[in-house]
Amino acid sequence: MPELQDTVAKSSVQSFRLFSMSRIAKQPVNIPSDVELSITGRELAAKGPKGSMSFTLHANVDVSHVDNVLTFAPANNSKSASAITGTTRSVVNNIVNGVATGFEKKLILVGVGYRAASQGQKLTLSLGFSHPIDYPVPEGLQIETPTQTEIIVRGCDKQQVGQVCAEIRAFRPPEPYKGKGVKYSDETIIRKEAKKK
Repeated sequence: MPELQDTVAKSSVQSFRLFSMSRIAKQPVNIPSDVELSITGRELAAKGPKGSMSFTLHANVDVSHVDNVLTFAPANNSKSASAITGTTRSVVNNIVNGVATGFEKKLILVGVGYRAASQGQKLTLSLGFSHPIDYPVPEGLQIETPTQTEIIVRGCDKQQVGQVCAEIRAFRPPEPYKGKGVKYSDETIIRKEAKKK
Protein backbone atom coordinates (compact mmCIF):
# COMPACT_ATOMS: atom_id res chain seq x y z
CA MET A 1 0.00 0.00 0.00
CA PRO A 2 2.73 2.56 0.82
CA GLU A 3 4.32 1.82 -2.56
CA LEU A 4 0.98 2.42 -4.30
CA GLN A 5 0.52 5.73 -2.46
CA ASP A 6 4.02 6.84 -3.47
CA THR A 7 3.28 5.97 -7.10
CA VAL A 8 0.02 7.96 -7.07
CA ALA A 9 1.74 10.91 -5.41
CA LYS A 10 4.57 10.93 -7.96
CA SER A 11 2.16 10.70 -10.90
CA SER A 12 0.08 13.59 -9.57
CA VAL A 13 3.19 15.76 -9.15
CA GLN A 14 4.34 14.90 -12.67
CA SER A 15 0.94 15.73 -14.15
CA PHE A 16 0.90 19.04 -12.29
CA ARG A 17 4.33 19.88 -13.70
CA LEU A 18 3.26 18.87 -17.20
CA PHE A 19 0.07 20.91 -17.31
CA SER A 20 1.12 23.91 -15.20
CA MET A 21 1.31 27.20 -17.09
CA SER A 22 2.71 30.53 -16.02
CA ARG A 23 0.29 33.06 -14.52
CA ILE A 24 1.37 35.66 -17.08
CA ALA A 25 0.60 33.35 -20.01
CA LYS A 26 -2.93 32.72 -18.69
CA GLN A 27 -3.85 36.40 -18.94
CA PRO A 28 -5.48 37.29 -22.30
CA VAL A 29 -4.43 40.36 -24.30
CA ASN A 30 -7.28 42.71 -25.23
CA ILE A 31 -6.81 44.52 -28.54
CA PRO A 32 -8.02 48.17 -28.59
CA SER A 33 -10.48 49.23 -31.28
CA ASP A 34 -7.90 51.48 -33.00
CA VAL A 35 -5.35 48.65 -33.42
CA GLU A 36 -5.36 46.33 -36.43
CA LEU A 37 -3.82 42.93 -35.67
CA SER A 38 -3.31 40.01 -38.03
CA ILE A 39 -1.62 36.61 -37.71
CA THR A 40 -0.29 34.96 -40.88
CA GLY A 41 1.35 31.65 -40.18
CA ARG A 42 3.83 32.42 -37.40
CA GLU A 43 4.01 36.15 -38.19
CA LEU A 44 2.04 38.59 -36.04
CA ALA A 45 1.58 42.16 -37.31
CA ALA A 46 0.04 45.08 -35.43
CA LYS A 47 -0.75 48.57 -36.67
CA GLY A 48 -2.04 51.49 -34.62
CA PRO A 49 -1.92 55.28 -34.19
CA LYS A 50 1.70 55.23 -32.99
CA GLY A 51 3.11 52.97 -35.71
CA SER A 52 3.34 49.36 -36.81
CA MET A 53 5.33 46.38 -35.52
CA SER A 54 5.71 42.70 -36.33
CA PHE A 55 6.81 39.66 -34.36
CA THR A 56 7.62 36.04 -35.20
CA LEU A 57 5.78 33.65 -32.90
CA HIS A 58 7.71 30.74 -31.42
CA ALA A 59 6.86 27.26 -32.67
CA ASN A 60 6.11 26.11 -29.09
CA VAL A 61 3.34 28.69 -28.60
CA ASP A 62 -0.24 28.46 -29.83
CA VAL A 63 -2.07 31.79 -30.23
CA SER A 64 -5.84 32.17 -30.58
CA HIS A 65 -7.37 35.40 -31.93
CA VAL A 66 -11.11 35.61 -31.25
CA ASP A 67 -13.23 38.79 -30.88
CA ASN A 68 -10.27 41.13 -30.42
CA VAL A 69 -8.84 38.97 -27.65
CA LEU A 70 -5.58 37.03 -27.86
CA THR A 71 -5.05 33.93 -25.74
CA PHE A 72 -1.83 31.96 -25.45
CA ALA A 73 -1.10 28.31 -24.69
CA PRO A 74 2.00 26.09 -24.89
CA ALA A 75 2.04 23.82 -27.93
CA ASN A 76 3.35 20.91 -25.84
CA ASN A 77 3.91 19.94 -22.21
CA SER A 78 7.62 20.80 -22.04
CA LYS A 79 8.99 23.23 -19.49
CA SER A 80 10.55 25.39 -22.20
CA ALA A 81 7.20 25.71 -23.99
CA SER A 82 5.53 26.93 -20.78
CA ALA A 83 8.31 29.47 -20.23
CA ILE A 84 8.30 30.83 -23.79
CA THR A 85 4.50 31.14 -23.69
CA GLY A 86 4.69 33.66 -20.84
CA THR A 87 7.48 35.55 -22.60
CA THR A 88 5.53 35.65 -25.86
CA ARG A 89 2.44 36.96 -24.08
CA SER A 90 4.46 39.80 -22.51
CA VAL A 91 6.12 40.73 -25.82
CA VAL A 92 2.82 40.74 -27.74
CA ASN A 93 1.15 42.81 -25.00
CA ASN A 94 3.98 45.36 -25.27
CA ILE A 95 3.55 45.45 -29.05
CA VAL A 96 -0.21 46.11 -28.76
CA ASN A 97 0.30 48.82 -26.14
CA GLY A 98 3.18 50.32 -28.12
CA VAL A 99 1.27 50.80 -31.38
CA ALA A 100 -1.78 52.03 -29.44
CA THR A 101 -0.31 54.49 -26.92
CA GLY A 102 3.49 54.23 -27.21
CA PHE A 103 6.17 54.18 -24.52
CA GLU A 104 8.09 57.03 -22.93
CA LYS A 105 11.15 57.39 -20.72
CA LYS A 106 12.65 60.54 -19.25
CA LEU A 107 16.29 61.30 -18.46
CA ILE A 108 17.64 64.10 -16.27
CA LEU A 109 21.07 65.74 -16.62
CA VAL A 110 22.67 66.69 -13.30
CA GLY A 111 25.85 68.76 -13.33
CA VAL A 112 27.18 72.27 -13.96
CA GLY A 113 27.25 72.92 -17.71
CA TYR A 114 25.51 69.66 -18.58
CA ARG A 115 22.93 70.21 -21.30
CA ALA A 116 21.20 68.47 -24.19
CA ALA A 117 19.71 69.72 -27.46
CA SER A 118 17.66 67.77 -29.98
CA GLN A 119 17.88 68.78 -33.64
CA GLY A 120 16.06 66.55 -36.10
CA GLN A 121 17.47 63.03 -35.89
CA LYS A 122 20.45 64.05 -33.77
CA LEU A 123 20.86 64.58 -30.04
CA THR A 124 23.77 66.77 -28.95
CA LEU A 125 25.04 66.28 -25.40
CA SER A 126 27.45 68.41 -23.38
CA LEU A 127 28.54 66.28 -20.43
CA GLY A 128 31.78 67.82 -19.24
CA PHE A 129 34.02 66.31 -21.91
CA SER A 130 36.33 68.32 -24.14
CA HIS A 131 33.91 67.85 -27.02
CA PRO A 132 30.12 67.56 -27.43
CA ILE A 133 28.59 64.13 -28.10
CA ASP A 134 26.39 63.70 -31.17
CA TYR A 135 24.00 60.77 -30.74
CA PRO A 136 22.06 59.70 -33.88
CA VAL A 137 18.40 59.02 -33.13
CA PRO A 138 17.35 55.56 -34.37
CA GLU A 139 14.51 55.35 -36.87
CA GLY A 140 11.10 55.01 -35.25
CA LEU A 141 11.98 56.99 -32.11
CA GLN A 142 11.44 60.62 -31.15
CA ILE A 143 13.72 62.44 -28.73
CA GLU A 144 12.65 65.77 -27.25
CA THR A 145 14.45 68.18 -24.94
CA PRO A 146 11.82 70.38 -23.20
CA THR A 147 14.65 72.01 -21.21
CA GLN A 148 18.43 71.83 -21.47
CA THR A 149 18.57 69.25 -18.68
CA GLU A 150 15.65 67.01 -19.71
CA ILE A 151 15.55 64.29 -22.38
CA ILE A 152 12.33 62.48 -23.31
CA VAL A 153 12.52 59.37 -25.48
CA ARG A 154 9.29 58.16 -27.13
CA GLY A 155 8.53 55.20 -29.38
CA CYS A 156 6.27 52.20 -29.95
CA ASP A 157 9.02 49.62 -29.29
CA LYS A 158 9.50 49.28 -25.52
CA GLN A 159 12.82 47.43 -25.89
CA GLN A 160 14.22 50.07 -28.26
CA VAL A 161 13.15 52.95 -26.00
CA GLY A 162 14.88 51.33 -23.04
CA GLN A 163 18.00 50.51 -25.06
CA VAL A 164 18.40 54.08 -26.33
CA CYS A 165 17.96 55.50 -22.81
CA ALA A 166 20.59 53.07 -21.51
CA GLU A 167 23.03 54.12 -24.24
CA ILE A 168 22.52 57.83 -23.50
CA ARG A 169 22.92 57.23 -19.75
CA ALA A 170 26.13 55.26 -20.38
CA PHE A 171 27.88 58.39 -21.73
CA ARG A 172 28.02 59.77 -18.16
CA PRO A 173 26.50 57.43 -15.52
CA PRO A 174 25.65 59.13 -12.22
CA GLU A 175 28.52 59.17 -9.75
CA PRO A 176 27.75 58.47 -6.07
CA TYR A 177 29.41 61.48 -4.40
CA LYS A 178 27.77 64.55 -5.98
CA GLY A 179 25.20 62.72 -8.09
CA LYS A 180 26.48 64.23 -11.34
CA GLY A 181 25.63 62.49 -14.58
CA VAL A 182 22.68 61.30 -16.65
CA LYS A 183 19.98 59.52 -14.67
CA TYR A 184 16.44 58.29 -15.15
CA SER A 185 13.75 60.63 -13.81
CA ASP A 186 12.60 58.00 -11.28
CA GLU A 187 16.09 56.78 -10.40
CA THR A 188 17.46 57.20 -6.88
CA ILE A 189 21.22 57.61 -6.62
CA ILE A 190 22.71 56.05 -3.51
CA ARG A 191 25.07 58.72 -2.25
CA LYS A 192 28.41 58.11 -0.58
CA GLU A 193 30.11 60.32 1.93
CA ALA A 194 33.28 61.98 0.70
CA LYS A 195 36.55 60.68 2.03
CA LYS A 196 37.76 62.56 5.07
CA LYS A 197 41.35 63.64 5.45
